Amino acid sequence: MEPVTLTTERLVLRTPGPQDTDAVYAACQDPDIQRWTTIPSPYLPEHARGFTEQMVPDGWANASMFTFGLFLPAGDLLGMVGVTMISLGAGELGFWATKEFRGRGYTTEASLAVARWAFTERAIDRLEWRAEAGHTASRAVALRAGFTMEGTLRSAVCNKGVRRDCWIGSLLPSDLALPSTAPYLPMREQEPPAA
Repeated sequence: MEPVTLTTERLVLRTPGPQDTDAVYAACQDPDIQRWTTIPSPYLPEHARGFTEQMVPDGWANASMFTFGLFLPAGDLLGMVGVTMISLGAGELGFWATKEFRGRGYTTEASLAVARWAFTERAIDRLEWRAEAGHTASRAVALRAGFTMEGTLRSAVCNKGVRRDCWIGSLLPSDLALPSTAPYLPMREQEPPAA
């Protein structure tokens, strides 16, 4: 599929391309991004080139990963938000933000715009968010975007060669007052069996 551009009140969300390689490389030198995400560490110029020139366009082309760069209208790169398909009708939302633009609500704003797009344009009925247990800033963004925390998965993420526990949350179209493509029948609390 062809990449799309989304806009919010303060942001332009567009596919990062070769013209953004240097900005991606500079942003990914941040020790916090290297610590809490699964990008390579150390992050080299060839990693940024591979991301902007191959990984991002390939993901859009085969509809497996939809990556949006978060840009101010003036062109400054603020971060990334992406949806990686994990099964039919389900994707995983991931994000990172540059240090100088954290704490201003940009990532939440972008995550909500991308979630709405995924629900309405890609027929996704469930978005998952995962982060290494302890990454409270990521969890705060997910909560502000409306994700419901579902628990902790043991040894569910491998980061820099180490298995780690991760938090998981979900966002459904109904959480944003949007329709689902398939009916949803939530589990009902049941009476305990009689002794």
